[in-house]
Amino acid sequence: MTISAASGRVLATLNEDGSRRWIRPKPASGKWLIRRRAVAYALMAFYLAFPHLRWNGKPWMLLDLPQREFTFFGTTFLPTDTLLLMLLFVSVLIFIFLLTALFGRVWCGWACPQTVWMEFVFRPIERLVEGGVGASRTLDREKRHFAPRRLLKHAIYAVLAVILGNTFLAYFVGTDALLTWVTQSPLQHPTPFLVMAVVTLAVFLDFAWFREQTCLVACPYGRWQSALLDRQSVIVAYDSARGEPRGHGVGARPGLGDCVACNACVNTCPTGIDIRDGLQMECIHCTQCADACDDIMVKVGKPTGLIRYSSQDALAGRPPRFLRARTVLYPLAFTLFFGAFLVALATRSAADVTLLGPIGAPFTREGEGQVVNQVRLRIANRTGDAHRYTIAYIDEPGAQLIAPENPVLVAAGATITTSVFVVQGADRFVGGERRVRFRLSDGGEYSREFSWRLPGPSEAAAAAGSVP
Repeated sequence: MTISAASGRVLATLNEDGSRRWIRPKPASGKWLIRRRAVAYALMAFYLAFPHLRWNGKPWMLLDLPQREFTFFGTTFLPTDTLLLMLLFVSVLIFIFLLTALFGRVWCGWACPQTVWMEFVFRPIERLVEGGVGASRTLDREKRHFAPRRLLKHAIYAVLAVILGNTFLAYFVGTDALLTWVTQSPLQHPTPFLVMAVVTLAVFLDFAWFREQTCLVACPYGRWQSALLDRQSVIVAYDSARGEPRGHGVGARPGLGDCVACNACVNTCPTGIDIRDGLQMECIHCTQCADACDDIMVKVGKPTGLIRYSSQDALAGRPPRFLRARTVLYPLAFTLFFGAFLVALATRSAADVTLLGPIGAPFTREGEGQVVNQVRLRIANRTGDAHRYTIAYIDEPGAQLIAPENPVLVAAGATITTSVFVVQGADRFVGGERRVRFRLSDGGEYSREFSWRLPGPSEAAAAAGSVP
């Protein structure tokens, strides 16, 4: 069955009457499929194994939203690491821009989870269970959506969605917590179970129903390509100068191009477009059309490469030009931001300390004109070892520091909040406040001073001995 794009169609997944047009691409074997399959299997194994891997006793990746801690490759980032997270995010964004400028939508066709799981897991299962592309199209045409084979396919999809949903949850809660929850009743952990159920449902609906529409409608990447690509960027393209005008069959008339109008490129496209119409937003550069076309070219005795990796300028006969604005500015920007990230990471303090105000009254009064201020310290140990942090008062004669726990033991990677109390005379406050300094040290390399404003009575209140 040949599928061709209708002239009045707005989206490849919609018929002219607005009804859903299901895309059932015919698999095309070839050198690119073999390479993409190897990359896809490696990426799938990486995704499933990544939450289980450890570095310095920490997960390689853990996005702990309740605790607001984000661990990447054994390094934990806290909410106070705004600069580091910003530099890392901008670096990744610029790298994507550079990758697109050089190699087009290589991410979409080779590494995007939507493409990897759809084309190398869910669609192969569909063809295996339903009996091939022709059988699937027959079920669509006859609207047999509840045929036994299709129900079996959806049951398998549901099992895979549960696996992917639980794996996704492991990135946010860790594998230890996930293993505990899996062996317990959902009633003992309703919130995580609800999150897992929602993610599982989203995965199932994505691969069972939404499918390629994720790329065509939801994903913004295709809409960015007009700004990210230039005429020298590598794309999957049809060589119209060689292929046009098209002929039908092997014995095409003299003067026709190499394209034999077999529509194999259309039949194999996972987004349902015709690559011969030129560069399109819907094209994910997956090379399935290139493999399908090469197979036909071999059969009709013509050179392969009618559809291939190329660039718009190369197809127009212009020489390649590596040095251009994008390939100069993007690497410079990436080096600047990622270099700043590495420097900030290397010089980051071994502990993150935040001073906080008291709980309740800003200060209290005691006999003999003494004022008591509570200061809370939140200490985050960023190192891989436990440390004892000593809190000291600096250059404050006549003032007394009372610490219920001093030094304070903080486990590796842990965060604790402790309190100290400063006792001093009311006459030491000027304008209702007093600026003081603390020193926090771990007895080793970490030692840092902090300045803090203590609220107190005004001069008139202090002289009168009144209580505020």
